[in-house]
Amino acid sequence: MSITMYGIPNCDTIKKAKKWLQEADISFDFHDYRKQGVDNHLVASFCQQLGWEHVLNKRGTTYRQLTQEQKDSLDEHSVIPLLVEHPAMIKRPILKVNEQLYIGFKAPQYSDIFK
Repeated sequence: MSITMYGIPNCDTIKKAKKWLQEADISFDFHDYRKQGVDNHLVASFCQQLGWEHVLNKRGTTYRQLTQEQKDSLDEHSVIPLLVEHPAMIKRPILKVNEQLYIGFKAPQYSDIFK
């Protein structure tokens, strides 16, 4: 089983998800957006499988700093370059198990994924 977690290491949700996997003795790779970066292909695959509205993190400060015009003009095409430029706006974590993607972290969700 191939497992990759995508995110930013100092994110509290990432820390909780990592702790859950480690306590369940599930090995995974961690892809740090800041160190390893993201590209159009990766972000497009997230948006294609999960829906761009779910991938876009509207709670973070980076999103809130966008102008209203930028927010209003977001769509499936304009959001990808924006997320590549500002990976902090990608909801975290995104977990890839084999070829299936999951977004966010809740212990019951992870229990279902790895039962």
